[in-house]
Amino acid sequence: MDEVKRIMELRELLEYHNRRYYIDNAPEIGDIEFDMLMHELERLESLHPECYDPNSPTCRVGTDLSNDFATVPHEYPMLSLSNTYSREELIDFDSKVRRGLDEGTAIEYVCELKYDGTSISLIYEKGALVRAVTRGDGVKGDDVTANVRTIQRIPLRLHGDFPERFEIRGEILMPFSVFDRLNIERVEAGEQPFANPRNAAAGTLKLQNSSVVAKRRLDCYLYYIPTPIPAIESHFDSLHKASEWGLNVAGNYKMCNSIDDVWSYIEFWNEKRGELPVPIDGVVIKVNSYSAQEQLGYTAKSPRWAIAYKFKAEQACTELLSITYQVGRTGSITPVANLSPVHLAGTTVKRASLHNADVIAALDIHEHDFVLVEKGGEIIPKIVGVDHSRRTEGAKPVEFITICPECGMGLVREEGEANHYCINPNCPPRVVAAIEHFASRKAMNIEGLGGEIVDLLLSKGKINTVADIYTLRGRRSELIGLEKVVDEPDDDSENIVEDEPVSLANMFDADFESRLKSQGTQRRVFRMQERSVDNLLNAIERSKSAGLAALIYALGIRHVGESASKDLAATFKSMDALLAASVEDFKRIDGVGEQMANSLFDFFSDFGNRMIIDSLRAAGVVMESTSEQSSSQFEGMTFVITGTLSRGREEFKRMIQTAGGRVSDSVSSKTTYLLAGESAGSKLAKAEKLGITILDEASFIRMLNGN
Repeated sequence: MDEVKRIMELRELLEYHNRRYYIDNAPEIGDIEFDMLMHELERLESLHPECYDPNSPTCRVGTDLSNDFATVPHEYPMLSLSNTYSREELIDFDSKVRRGLDEGTAIEYVCELKYDGTSISLIYEKGALVRAVTRGDGVKGDDVTANVRTIQRIPLRLHGDFPERFEIRGEILMPFSVFDRLNIERVEAGEQPFANPRNAAAGTLKLQNSSVVAKRRLDCYLYYIPTPIPAIESHFDSLHKASEWGLNVAGNYKMCNSIDDVWSYIEFWNEKRGELPVPIDGVVIKVNSYSAQEQLGYTAKSPRWAIAYKFKAEQACTELLSITYQVGRTGSITPVANLSPVHLAGTTVKRASLHNADVIAALDIHEHDFVLVEKGGEIIPKIVGVDHSRRTEGAKPVEFITICPECGMGLVREEGEANHYCINPNCPPRVVAAIEHFASRKAMNIEGLGGEIVDLLLSKGKINTVADIYTLRGRRSELIGLEKVVDEPDDDSENIVEDEPVSLANMFDADFESRLKSQGTQRRVFRMQERSVDNLLNAIERSKSAGLAALIYALGIRHVGESASKDLAATFKSMDALLAASVEDFKRIDGVGEQMANSLFDFFSDFGNRMIIDSLRAAGVVMESTSEQSSSQFEGMTFVITGTLSRGREEFKRMIQTAGGRVSDSVSSKTTYLLAGESAGSKLAKAEKLGITILDEASFIRMLNGN
């Protein structure tokens, strides 16, 4: 492949993963994979200096900027650290440090635990906390002072001989105990659980309601003072002094006089990390002396006097007992490995997803193999390998099933797809999941219609399809007093279905199961009381006006997510138009490809689906875009928003959609306008290259007002 072309591809790919990590709090690849891509880009850019771009991922730090908070500049840039994964790379770092200092300079390193949270900068003036700012893009960040003030561990006032004004940096974290409790509450409320404590901490810090932040009980560990302070000449001394002022300095830091001492510290905490109350993912090594740090200096994105050693994801080897197959909302079949219980990353793991038939084949899994299980930072463990030396002689390879385990219908696998599907719309697990999805918050938002209620109504024959939900008001008396004995699921029934995020709310490791049982929920009688029935019926009535976009998403059309549903509603305006649309009509929408277009056409052409839509219409469910969305001023126009604007990005998105336009995340030849605020980066450059019209905020407002 042409190296210059590869540079452009890597830049776009790394920007995407930076966004998924820092803005969306939903990383798709691990740290090692990200670093490998970054190293490849660094190597290619060094070979092609003519391709220099100040906005390249190699010259900047990932961003967590949100337009929901005021953006303020950092007095000292918040740079990222270079990562290493081996002792050899640490030795290389030590050699570079020694070459960068005067010959004979004594070198001390301070080793600290690398906490896995979200970075924060705290500003104190006259001993009082005046500002808290996120890392942002390293040059400026979001002012989250109101939220940070709710964290008990962060002092609002200091004591002792603190400086007149200084900055201290650290990590906002969510303790494991708080994370477990929060996820239990989210599951009980029918919401999707957080994937890991880091995501939970980052998401909490960006909430608009500080009282909710306070209830989340975040923690904070501080580890670095960038402000020069008289009489303090080393990093180690600054940490000690900060502790005297009442700041919660990260514990367990240690002075090391050699790289061998550093390695001993790393090995110790690699073994002990599971005993800590908060997540760590490595060790940070810093040159202690400030004068040595100054002499070593910085690269464009990181200090030369510090490096992060990243722990590898924890693995364990255990026996594969069996494989069961679960059916998701869209009919997707997920194979689940049932394992001999093994302790991993602080929990006991008894199940792991095998994803699909290709994964099973690639791993070459045989019956009763001993498999390598990895958990990393995620809740759902995965099998990453097989210990072939322990394979039983004559063991048979695992063969993927050919019929649905729930309804017995033959499975299908379409060309180009990784998953097998049960296409029976009446397959019991599909019906349950479809109704739960229909009622979920981002769909029709029927509060109170969670998994237990759905199971109860289905088991008692009160509903069979989503359309039946709207017949319940006329049967109020039949609902009051309905009851069901609820047992916690046994080991083989815990859900790991992957094709629908809502269903992940039922998937936790074995410790989650035991925690529920410890709360007295192992067996109980679930009964619908009069008040809960009335609340449910009122929520059902309110859902009728959820709007066309919510209805499209609620119908659970394969390959069609929340964003695509909004685009479809903005374009077609009514359910009748969708029912009459062709594949080509769907493909004209930016972002709708061949696969999604065919899925939409097949869904709306199906007689059974049309019957359900007719029943929903007869029940009074709104089938058109709301009046707010009916403006045609921006009809047929696609906007991309980038940079920092005076108001939240979601507000501009709402204005565009209200005027009939659509908003895309990426610039392409189909983009009509780029709305660019301050610090616009690669999207601006791409739009200019494609000749797309650039609007600043004032121009956009004038156009919105018809000028």
